[in-house]
Amino acid sequence: QVQLVESGGGLVQAGDSLTLTCTLSGVSGRTFSRYIMGWFRQAPGKEREFVGVVSWSGGRTWYKDSLKGRLSISRDNEKNTTYLQINSLKPEDTALYFCAAGAVWKSGSIWNSGDFDSWGQGTQVTVSS
Repeated sequence: QVQLVESGGGLVQAGDSLTLTCTLSGVSGRTFSRYIMGWFRQAPGKEREFVGVVSWSGGRTWYKDSLKGRLSISRDNEKNTTYLQINSLKPEDTALYFCAAGAVWKSGSIWNSGDFDSWGQGTQVTVSS
């Protein structure tokens, strides 16, 4: 059974950078490379929104338009881990951040929760002004 665990969240100041980590377990190291890995976030009182996604090998990424330029998603298939780096953090980035695993890459499409099968519990990021 796939399990995802996020870490790296915390309280930061506006303008800081933060790297979140998501580790997948329950599968062998080679199988991790079969998953596309996505990141979502949910702010209080708002719906969960797509942040970005990385392909199986890490060669392709796709980001929410409004976040492009501040995000970087990468992965290490040897460690069953994916990373989300957020730069120039803003108070509006405050949210619970989730990682998710899926199987199908959608080039140039809008990503949503239904594209992913397994989810972590989330890690809280709070940005103070």
